Amino acid sequence: QVQLVESGGGFVQTGGSLRLSCAASGRTFSSYAMGWFRQAPGKEREVVAVITRNGITTYYADSVKGRFTISRDNAKNTVYLQMNDLKPGDTAVYYCAVALSGSLYYTPQATNEYDYWGQGTQVTVSS
Repeated sequence: QVQLVESGGGFVQTGGSLRLSCAASGRTFSSYAMGWFRQAPGKEREVVAVITRNGITTYYADSVKGRFTISRDNAKNTVYLQMNDLKPGDTAVYYCAVALSGSLYYTPQATNEYDYWGQGTQVTVSS
């Protein structure tokens, strides 16, 4: 069993920044790829960023490239999402997730590749 708890969401104006955190417990955190997803009202959940278990390889959705950065601190069992230059289109509930299977450089991008999810944190960007 893995528990994931997100924090750091909030309300910001266009161009602002937020840093989301996801604290994991229950398993060896460093053994798994981690991902951030988001879901806006009326839309499907979509991948935002993914990081491999060793933190070397990352994946970003085109919509956030150059603005968002995913990182992890395995000593703290925490994955982060630094979000800069936020836009109204970034408004959504953000979820972190863990994928229990896969190779060292595995960067899963589909929701069904993940095994555990956090409860989500709301990010609202005003225009």
